[in-house]
Amino acid sequence: MNKIRRISGLIWLILALAAAWFCIFTFGIPRLTSGRQDDLVFGIVILFVLTPIIVGGLLTFGTYALMGEYDDV
Repeated sequence: MNKIRRISGLIWLILALAAAWFCIFTFGIPRLTSGRQDDLVFGIVILFVLTPIIVGGLLTFGTYALMGEYDDV
């Protein structure tokens, strides 16, 4: 079971990288450069609020799973 938790930690880290790329290059930058005010506000919220929360959470859980912090559960 601990091996499955470690593999899931690696999956969380890969998901964090994918979420960062997706949030920045699909939602954030195109919205900032569109020229519309609605898109500008949405792009700022995506880049500076949601992306750090999503990526930080995934990285935290992935790192803890790889280090074995969840082995006792």
